[in-house]
Amino acid sequence: MRTFRYVVADVFTDRPLAGNQLAVFTDARGLGDDEMQSLAREMNFSESVFVLPPQSDGHVLMRIFTPAAEVPFAGHPTLGTAFALAGPLQVEEIRLETLSGVVPVALEREGDRIVFGRMKQPLPTWRPFEDEAKLLAGLELERSELPVELYDNGMHHVYVGLRSVEEVAALKPDLSAFSDAPAVLGINCFAGEGSRWKTRMFSPSGGFMEDPATGSAAGPLAVHLARHEQIGFGEEIEISQGAEVGRPSTLFARADGSAEQLERVEVGGSAVIVSRGEFRLP
Repeated sequence: MRTFRYVVADVFTDRPLAGNQLAVFTDARGLGDDEMQSLAREMNFSESVFVLPPQSDGHVLMRIFTPAAEVPFAGHPTLGTAFALAGPLQVEEIRLETLSGVVPVALEREGDRIVFGRMKQPLPTWRPFEDEAKLLAGLELERSELPVELYDNGMHHVYVGLRSVEEVAALKPDLSAFSDAPAVLGINCFAGEGSRWKTRMFSPSGGFMEDPATGSAAGPLAVHLARHEQIGFGEEIEISQGAEVGRPSTLFARADGSAEQLERVEVGGSAVIVSRGEFRLP
């Protein structure tokens, strides 16, 4: 029997049983692609990570699977993996290889405990979202407060602006309208002002309906808000997510540069390791 150990982290929270759940298989050598996908389906979290030896200049290679498909990059798996691995490595920055490139995560400690991490995300591209009318109909909305645009940083996220955080909390979308959407597409509904924003992310074709905390969407949201002059470039925002699914989360995001020359996108937060286990496979 082969043994594969994993840890479970709650990500974008500083307390257990909140945030976004993540399984990190700390040594995935010997697992095939189909087995990784089956294990991600077995865990049934929004994502699971499988750690492998590095192939370039990172500390490790991480492969990320939802219950339905492999994805090239995702935020909470990157941050959670940094927390799971960087403690034993005793490094101030861990470099994680993803299928979208190397993502460095800078770590802050109190004593020997990691308390915060900040990842430098792949720079997103953006374009108008072609199916805006269908999207708004499925969300039961008449309009978006900002242009509806699609961002790509390895994951695809579309953004719909609402008038208030209360409207975001009250959303009851018809998710069946999006059943044929690509598995990598996240539907993000947001509202807020200044440095505080609230968001909900739906991914009905990605193997889960609503995500408690979406790190890959937080960076592009900061870009989106800065491009449309809701915040300034270089200003950090605090994002609340997950309350509606009973897992409140807090994310921090910042976009540096300008709409013409985006220079850097950072997303940060905390995580806690809550359990450990192993699978025994033939």
